[in-house]
Amino acid sequence: MQNIKKILHDATELILEGKGRVENDHLVEKIAELEKKMEAPDFWNEPQQAEKISREVAGLKKTIETWQNLETQHADLLELVKLTKEEDLKAVEEIRQEAANFEEKLKEAEITLFLGGEFDRNDAILTIHAGAGGVDAADWAAMVLRMYLRFCEKKNWKTEILEKSEGEEDGLKSATVEIQGEFAFGLLKGEKGGHRLVRRSPFNSAHSRETSFAKVEVLPLIKDAKEIEIRNEDLKIDTFCASGAGGQHVNRTESAVRITHLPSDIVVSCQNERSQHQNKEKALEILRGKLMERKIEESEAEEAKLRGETPKADFGGDTIRSYVLDDKRVKDARTGFETFDPERVLNGDLEEFLRAFLITQK
Repeated sequence: MQNIKKILHDATELILEGKGRVENDHLVEKIAELEKKMEAPDFWNEPQQAEKISREVAGLKKTIETWQNLETQHADLLELVKLTKEEDLKAVEEIRQEAANFEEKLKEAEITLFLGGEFDRNDAILTIHAGAGGVDAADWAAMVLRMYLRFCEKKNWKTEILEKSEGEEDGLKSATVEIQGEFAFGLLKGEKGGHRLVRRSPFNSAHSRETSFAKVEVLPLIKDAKEIEIRNEDLKIDTFCASGAGGQHVNRTESAVRITHLPSDIVVSCQNERSQHQNKEKALEILRGKLMERKIEESEAEEAKLRGETPKADFGGDTIRSYVLDDKRVKDARTGFETFDPERVLNGDLEEFLRAFLITQK
C-alpha cells in the first residue's frame, strides 16, 4: 500500500497544476468565445479556418475533461485506500492496478503542461533523410520512418506519406509524412536533428560494426494561407512523374510537384496524392511550415541578441540520439535520458524521450 500512497501523494501537486492551467489560461472562456464564432451563419464560408477553430474547441474541451477526470479518479483512489485494509490482498491488488492506470494517464496529461507554444496544437510535417553510409543509412532511414509511424499508430494519430524516395538497393533516401493528431507538432518538435545507429551491418558478409545517420525535420502544419503569405511570382513550380515501385506501379502522368521558393531557396515536393493540384496544395503546406520555422528561428535569434545572449545553434545537424544495438542502449544526447530496450523504442515507444526533452524546455 505504501507504493500506492506515494503515487497518490506525488500526484496531488501535479493535478493542482493541471487545474491551475485550465483556470489561468482561461480555457472555459476561450471555448465560449470560439463557440460563439461557430454559431455565425457564415462560419463555414472559409472551411480551413472553420476546421481549425472546430479542432481547437475540441482540443480545449478534451484538456478540461482530462484534468477533471484525473481529479475524480485521484479522489476515488484516496478514498479506497482509506477504506481498504492491508490484509485484504485481493482489494489491495485491484487498487494497485487502478493506481498504475491512473499514473499512466497522469504522465500523458503532464506532457501537455509543457506545451504552450503558438503551434504546439498543430498537426505536423515530419521528414526523414538518409545520411552518409550507403545501404546501411538507407535502411536506417526506413527504420526511423517505421518507428514514427508506429508511435503515431499508438497515439491513434492519422498519418499520410506525402513523398517517399526509395534507396538504390534497399531502404529510403527520404520520406515526408503528414501527421494529424492533438499536439502532434508540440510533442514531436524535439525529434528534429540527427539520429545515429550503431550495429552489426546485415548488408556485408563480415557483419562489421557500422554507424549510420538519419536526419529528422519536424514542421508545424499550417493550412491557413493567411498565416504565411506566399506570392505566386516567388515560386518556381516543376511537375514530374511520381516515382513508384517500378513496372505497372509507376505513375506515367506528371502529377508530382516540386516547388522552389526563390527568395529563400527552399525546395519542397509532394508526389503521393492522385492529382497535380492535390500535390501542389500539400507542397505549399510544407513550404508554409518551413517558412514559419525560419521566421521563428530568426525571431528567437534576434531576441537572444537583445538580451545579450549568444544565439543557440540549430541542432538540426547534430546527433540528438544514439541507438547502439550491440549494447542494447538508446541515449538522448541533450537530456541524458536512456533506455536499455532499443527494440521497444524502434517499435514506437518514444513517450519518455519526448517527455524528458519537453521538461528541459520548461
